[in-house]
Amino acid sequence: MKKYLFLFLMLLACQYLSAQTTDYKVVFDVTSKDTMAYHTVVRQAGSILKANPDAKIEIVIYGGGLDLVTKNKSVVEPAVQELAKKAAFKVCAVTMQRQNLSKDQLIPGVQTVPDGIYEIITRQKQGWGYIKVIP
Repeated sequence: MKKYLFLFLMLLACQYLSAQTTDYKVVFDVTSKDTMAYHTVVRQAGSILKANPDAKIEIVIYGGGLDLVTKNKSVVEPAVQELAKKAAFKVCAVTMQRQNLSKDQLIPGVQTVPDGIYEIITRQKQGWGYIKVIP
């Protein structure tokens, strides 16, 4: 009986420990020109990182969302600069090309990816949670 009780407790402990080490990974999808979406994603990502500093956060920007990470256009530029130290901001290179925006026009710390949608799909295949940011 003691043997079965010990085995049960070990299984329970293993399950508890594996639940505690589960990665928190989320990708945000920002395509809106609406500045409320910019405030929303900064607030949500910041809240996640405050609650779980080890969380992996990626904010993918394409389409109309470019102003979120463009120098002197972003209404949340200081917040993006600070958040970029802990979260990855990734801009679609195709969108940048279409809107004639160069990398030096991006807020420092912002990265580019070849294709924003492909980046999101890749993260989802890797088990990341997905949040579409809507103003």
